[in-house]
Amino acid sequence: MARPSCWSKEADMTSEEEPPAMVDVVVVGAGPTGLALAIGLRQYGLEVAVLEKADSGKRQARAGVVWQRALEVLDDLGCAERFLANGVALRTSELVVAGRSLGEVAMAAPGTRFPHPLCIEQDAMERLLGERLLEVGGKVEWSSEAVAVRVGAGAAEVDVRGPDGRQRTLRCAWVVGCEGAHSTVRKALGLPFEGGPRENLQVVQFNAIADWSYPARPGHTYMFLSHGISAGAAPRPGGGYRFYGFTADPDQRELTPPSLDEMSAFLARAAHDPSVKLSATDPLWTNRARFQDRFTRTLRSGRGLLAGDSAHVWAPVAAHGLNTALRGAHNLAWKLASVQLGWSEPELLDTYSSEQRLTALRVMRKTARDRMELPGTALTLLSMRLLGPRLLRSRRATDRIRSRLSDLDMHHRESALSVGERAGDRIPDLPVWTEGHWRPLHELLDYRHWTLLRVSGSALGDPHLARLLARYPLPIEVRAVEPAPGEERLLPPGALLLLRPDRHIALTARHPEEVAAYLGRWFRRT
Repeated sequence: MARPSCWSKEADMTSEEEPPAMVDVVVVGAGPTGLALAIGLRQYGLEVAVLEKADSGKRQARAGVVWQRALEVLDDLGCAERFLANGVALRTSELVVAGRSLGEVAMAAPGTRFPHPLCIEQDAMERLLGERLLEVGGKVEWSSEAVAVRVGAGAAEVDVRGPDGRQRTLRCAWVVGCEGAHSTVRKALGLPFEGGPRENLQVVQFNAIADWSYPARPGHTYMFLSHGISAGAAPRPGGGYRFYGFTADPDQRELTPPSLDEMSAFLARAAHDPSVKLSATDPLWTNRARFQDRFTRTLRSGRGLLAGDSAHVWAPVAAHGLNTALRGAHNLAWKLASVQLGWSEPELLDTYSSEQRLTALRVMRKTARDRMELPGTALTLLSMRLLGPRLLRSRRATDRIRSRLSDLDMHHRESALSVGERAGDRIPDLPVWTEGHWRPLHELLDYRHWTLLRVSGSALGDPHLARLLARYPLPIEVRAVEPAPGEERLLPPGALLLLRPDRHIALTARHPEEVAAYLGRWFRRT
């Protein structure tokens, strides 16, 4: 196979006459993060090898909620609809403190085609992502373990032990570790995993059908807070509930999954309902775990990158770990494709590292302060009883809860890629007038290209715009739009908004010279 232009003499790390197979990207790990990344890369036409040491996808339920922003990610990857068809839309959440219901919050968030979070378990997620990967021409190499990784100046090598025990070497332009907290790729890159255990916190999970005093309603979840304990119940696609809970863990006993009797007693205590009787679902899912809070200082070292749990882990408060990892894969895929296809310099990948690390740190800090799910203290319970009913009746407070949970407010304002007013923010799915009719703005976007919005009143004419954009191989679609009445703050008349493939605003400008300067900063000219 002819060596691509990325190959350099320094990358010749073996002495064989015929080099091993060469691909654009090796993705190590076929969990949701690795599969999502591979799908995104394949949508740009890159050759991707996905390695997984297990012999198949997950057979256990594991993670269970996909929030609204992650559903938009899945939409860009072409598989949101099949997720919706296999999950349960979560519509309301009720807060119960010390046995007393304080009210409920509607979960629907505005400004997106996916207003409700989705309950769907990880084994189903991986199956659906795997189906999509096959559709875009990719596949997973099962029972294939990355046993060594070497990164050179112009390429990388991955030694792979296959299902027959034999070892081969894959050469690639880039290698991405998506294989979890014990990442072989991270260790090969020499990146320390800083942090430590989350002290005195244990989580238990159990899928079950409940006979209890709390009524079942479609898409209705419960959150229970009591002294020293918390629990949640979310309806499952297969019937029954995913029950989960947090409690103190002072003695660090051996981690054995909770029994049906233990989980029934746990829930009875948290919900103040002694009548609780649980019966396990088939198949059974039960789990007990402790957690670490750990981060790498950077998610990139040369031609090696990290994503998901290989780069950051924390306790699963509010179920944002997998969602953050999916958004990271979404961030990385278009940037890695842009570099590999020759549209931009490798420096662009440093913005993935800085953006995703800051995003993950924000999520971890929010979950560390989460008073809705962490075990309740006496002060927390008192303040909840006094203020909770009022807060749950407040539009401002419930909007803030929805925004925090949905991840729709997550931004990249501090990024070097963000220039101008509101740059770095995710653009909401607003109604816009374009080509003679009203359309949702997100229908005009595509993950495989950038979009330049010419908002009504823009002085930039089409011929001049075409000449400007023709200087760059980067795919950019130009759309002339007018905002709906009342939305002028988000789409200012006369503005030029350059949108990244991942729906974040890159640049807000008024003049073509500003667009030219931005593109010249990050992208190669034709």
